[in-house]
Amino acid sequence: MSLDTQTAKTPLQLTPGAIKELKKLMDQQELAEGFGVRVGVEGGGCSGMSYILGFDQKKDGDQEFDVEGIRIFMNKTHGLYLAGMVVDYKSGLDARGFVFENPNATSTCGCGSSFSA
Repeated sequence: MSLDTQTAKTPLQLTPGAIKELKKLMDQQELAEGFGVRVGVEGGGCSGMSYILGFDQKKDGDQEFDVEGIRIFMNKTHGLYLAGMVVDYKSGLDARGFVFENPNATSTCGCGSSFSA
């Protein structure tokens, strides 16, 4: 573990369902060394901001966290929007995919992937 990796306190949580699905996807993708999961925000979406969740390598300005053996990369400036967020994975008949529960969102859209803060 490198010195810049923080494992004691992560700004977000992954549920057991999200961890299981991310590990499955990582195995399927056969990711090269150095890849992890990027979590962040970007402008856009029907409520003003959208979530980012995908595989990427660490970039300048990123914080790195370890959640159950999954490397999480997040730009330091996104922490304001993501602190306390819970990422879950739903696999039911009515909903399938990653779900973001963000206590910082002042409003969300119907699809659940866009918010305003």
